[in-house]
Amino acid sequence: MFTKIHQKIEAYDIIIIHRHHRPDGDALGSQIGLREALRMSFPNKKIYAVGETSNRFAFIGDMDIVDDSLYKDALVIVLDSSTTDMISDDRYKLADYVIKIDHHKAGKDYGDLIYVDIDEISTASIITDFIYKMKLKLNTFGARALFTGIVTDSGRFRYEGVNAKTFNLAGKLLAYPFSITEVYNYLYIDELEYVRLKAEMTLKFKIKNNVAYLKTTNKEVKSSGVDVFTISRGMVGVMGGIKGINIWVNFTENEDNNVFAEIRSNKLDVSGIAQKYGGGGHKLASGATLKNFKEAKLMLDDLVELAEDING
Repeated sequence: MFTKIHQKIEAYDIIIIHRHHRPDGDALGSQIGLREALRMSFPNKKIYAVGETSNRFAFIGDMDIVDDSLYKDALVIVLDSSTTDMISDDRYKLADYVIKIDHHKAGKDYGDLIYVDIDEISTASIITDFIYKMKLKLNTFGARALFTGIVTDSGRFRYEGVNAKTFNLAGKLLAYPFSITEVYNYLYIDELEYVRLKAEMTLKFKIKNNVAYLKTTNKEVKSSGVDVFTISRGMVGVMGGIKGINIWVNFTENEDNNVFAEIRSNKLDVSGIAQKYGGGGHKLASGATLKNFKEAKLMLDDLVELAEDING
């Protein structure tokens, strides 16, 4: 399959790389890493990366400004997005040809060419593997982006699914002269206000049976002084690593009264419940965008039932 992807890349002069909205380290890392590899390997092609930015992961790289007219004759590669509603910038629909590359369980497939490997810990590791097997060039900036993607989606190499191949690919990237300490500082050294917010959220979460949950209204988001993403994905971890809690979920309301649900578990497969509500993800880390808090309660009830079925 890598050969087919490579052939399509060779066939197009314009390549635009997309990924999911509310990007995490893997989405941005794989996107920037692939862009840099293609620019290095095909200097005569026009290679772009598009989508909204993230303050937390701004160090990984900047997005490009792309005119709509470029899509007509373009190849689009969508990374780390299991379903179309997750894709940042729906102009991917204007492309001549679409390739999907992902590592999540498929919700509803899309694209003209699809490569999904659910055994890979990250999309960044798939892209790294692709770069080396296809003998593409890479620079230090791209290597750092890919390493960041692998680090974040593997939980610093602690999550289920990390194996010898994961470390081998990371080792190849470490051959480039970037600082691991700098990457970890960007990822894990927090501002004082962020630490205080985590402390506030730690005191705020509730537990129903073996399921911990946080609920934050849009009014509370605005009063916190941070964006929705910082609370929705950034605060879900405050409920993890606690004895007796097998599932934890963070419900965060945005300005449109939709609710972002971030679900995590230490041993139970929560991806099916995320898919039930139009989302997706991994066995132990999934998410969905819900219509409102009423739907969030239904999801919470499903998660509680899942925990009870296993523990009962």
